[in-house]
Amino acid sequence: MNEIMKNEEDLILKLLHYFITEQGYNPIVLHGAKDEIWLENLDHEYQIIRIASNYIHNKEQLDFDIYKTTRIMNDIKKKTLTFNMNTLNIFLNLGDNVDFKTKNIKNITCINIKKLEDLTNNEIIKTHFPTITKKTDYKEKGLGLLLKLTKDISKKNEEEARQAEDVFGIKMPIVTYIIIAINVMLFVAMYILGQGSTHIPTLISFGASYPDLIRSGEYYRLITSSFLHIGLLHLLFNNYALYIIGPQLESFYGKAKFIIIYLFSAITSTLLSMLFFDGVSAGASGSIFGLLGALLYFGYHYRIYLGSVIRSQIIPLIIINLLIGFTFSGINNAAHIGGLIGGGLIAMALGVKYKSTTFDKVNGWIMTLIFTVFLIYLAFIGI
Repeated sequence: MNEIMKNEEDLILKLLHYFITEQGYNPIVLHGAKDEIWLENLDHEYQIIRIASNYIHNKEQLDFDIYKTTRIMNDIKKKTLTFNMNTLNIFLNLGDNVDFKTKNIKNITCINIKKLEDLTNNEIIKTHFPTITKKTDYKEKGLGLLLKLTKDISKKNEEEARQAEDVFGIKMPIVTYIIIAINVMLFVAMYILGQGSTHIPTLISFGASYPDLIRSGEYYRLITSSFLHIGLLHLLFNNYALYIIGPQLESFYGKAKFIIIYLFSAITSTLLSMLFFDGVSAGASGSIFGLLGALLYFGYHYRIYLGSVIRSQIIPLIIINLLIGFTFSGINNAAHIGGLIGGGLIAMALGVKYKSTTFDKVNGWIMTLIFTVFLIYLAFIGI
């Protein structure tokens, strides 16, 4: 019995070592879960791996275990905003009287592994994790093996913690504060040097968006209009939104990428606005929606951390503001939509630290280019 338990413990350690250090999976903490280990890698075809060592002695107990796993999977999908999630459910301790065959139930693939040699013969493992046999063939035995595996796993966890601290650590949002300061200074300047922030000629002279002037060659208005505001409430609302959202995005993406996202969102918001609004317009809301689009893309990659925030706060905030824009007149909702899409696309092109691949970035640049050329064509030629 002790030998069987030792073999099972060695198998669990080797599997954990392989999935964590070689395949980039991370442990999931589930309260109340006993004799089972959950791992996640949302970029893998099997986003979740469950290693179950609890003894299952009959078909009814197996069915209940799979039912329980399905319920936990539904909770994970809600928290991570994942609609389709595949799980590899590895049983290590099925009784001999359990009539088991590899099965796939509601995106949960169940396999039975009793010893390391079983990995070689399992078609699911050979197809999706072909290096597992080679990578789990260790020279060390006994205590030496235990020390090696735990050391490697700890090293991987430390690296993951360092990356998370680098991305989520609090940083001084200098760029955000500079943008807010520019907004305020230009607002004051319109009263000192002009006739106020609601005076149309003053707004135009300071660089507000006016489609006819932009089409005649004053392209700088695509950006400058995002730093001007019409009325004190407009200034306060947008600066407050920027104060809340800006520091997070500046911290997540870094100062250089944050500036690019903000300015590019200003351009796409103004371009789309030109298709639906012929008058004078101004405001940072298009750029702010671009930051929300970039936050959605960031949250998708780090949804194990931000899934609940994205679902319960960010998405409702976007929907509510768009609905308000469609309901009340005087709100340039086209600018909001243009900024939202532009911010998400340029964020994809720039990439999310430690998460985005070269393939993701190339796709992002291609989609960004197509979207930008499409907007330019409609705004300048296709009208």
